[in-house]
Amino acid sequence: MTLQQLEYVMAVYRLKHFAKAADYCDVTQPTLSSMIQKLEDELGVKIFDRKRQPIRPTPAGMTVIEEAWKVINRAKKLKQTVEEERQSLTGTFNVGVLPTIAPYLIPRFFPQLMNEHPEMDIRITEMKTEGMLKALRSGGIDAGILAQVEGLEELNITPLYREQFMGYVAENDPLYKKEYIKPADLSGEFLWLLDEGHCFRDQLVKFCQLKSAARSKRSYNLGSIETFMRIVEHGKGVTFIPQLAVSQLSTEQHALVRPFAHPVPTRDIVFATSKNFIRHTLLNKLAACIKDSLPKDVQKIEE
Repeated sequence: MTLQQLEYVMAVYRLKHFAKAADYCDVTQPTLSSMIQKLEDELGVKIFDRKRQPIRPTPAGMTVIEEAWKVINRAKKLKQTVEEERQSLTGTFNVGVLPTIAPYLIPRFFPQLMNEHPEMDIRITEMKTEGMLKALRSGGIDAGILAQVEGLEELNITPLYREQFMGYVAENDPLYKKEYIKPADLSGEFLWLLDEGHCFRDQLVKFCQLKSAARSKRSYNLGSIETFMRIVEHGKGVTFIPQLAVSQLSTEQHALVRPFAHPVPTRDIVFATSKNFIRHTLLNKLAACIKDSLPKDVQKIEE
């Protein structure tokens, strides 16, 4: 039994697919399958039910997975302790990022970081706040980039930046003629809002005291900021975008942006890690790269 075999098992359990797990572990599928088969032979149990799709563990396999996770976490902590002592930037570092942050932040710093530090193995996954918090608790990710919300007291928080919410208004909408948006202006508007569970939506609804977005939700359930922007550009309703998205807009798109009147709704973007997080050298490097990449009109938050 080896640590590598246990890591392969955990990859299949998380991704529920042998090919995806092999790709994540950077090995061929036959190699991964063979290593897991050898472990099953050694233990005398089938860890996964290969007849079911997606792949699921057997009852005995679930017991193996629970114990394997404990072993992997202990080994990971030992390795991270040594790497932090050396102030190293090497080793795999898994980061969760909100879908309402990733498209506007990641391109600003990630390509340059990869070019300047090829020894770093940063792996980014988009996930909602709830899933990110679960992954931080379980050790599925090392850090999360998310908006500061209630309920993060159990985590260590590293502030990054503060950005405004901006209105994005169709040319034929009455709000297009206004220079600034007031919450009262949104009453009766056809608002394109993200589905429940996105803190981006929750913060806007709370700040603007929006009753609901039932009409738009009936028209388009779920959705994304980019999808709603395209709908607005083609002449229907109002949506909202984060300030960091504005720098990516064309001249024509800029004409649809409307800031809020005071008080302006904002959100604080932070790094979140567990209380027993070790790799502060790597995290501080990432935080510095993010802050250096921000446009001048976005407020950096210092600790």
